[in-house]
Amino acid sequence: MAYISLLIAGLLEVGWATSLEASHGFTQLGPTLLTVFLLACSFYFLNFALQAFGVGVTYAVFTGIGTAGTSLVGMTILGESVSVGKLLALGILLFGIIGLELSNVKGERP
Repeated sequence: MAYISLLIAGLLEVGWATSLEASHGFTQLGPTLLTVFLLACSFYFLNFALQAFGVGVTYAVFTGIGTAGTSLVGMTILGESVSVGKLLALGILLFGIIGLELSNVKGERP
């Protein structure tokens, strides 16, 4: 359940980051309310993962999902530029997240 909560929290981070841009500096009410709602939901699910994995790995994975997901949304939906450098950096980020999780000693946290 903790892994699912962490994944949901990370995906919600992608949502609130995307809606944050759409709020145009909190001047658009709908996207602003959506940003706040998604942010609160994201932290709600993040809390469950923190209890299982600890802050170091949990926050790294959470922000990694958010960073990679938001970058992919930007490149695929919002028309941001795509480059080999960006894709390479996302790949390195993914390997770092996997490495952190694999190096987490079993039994380290409940």
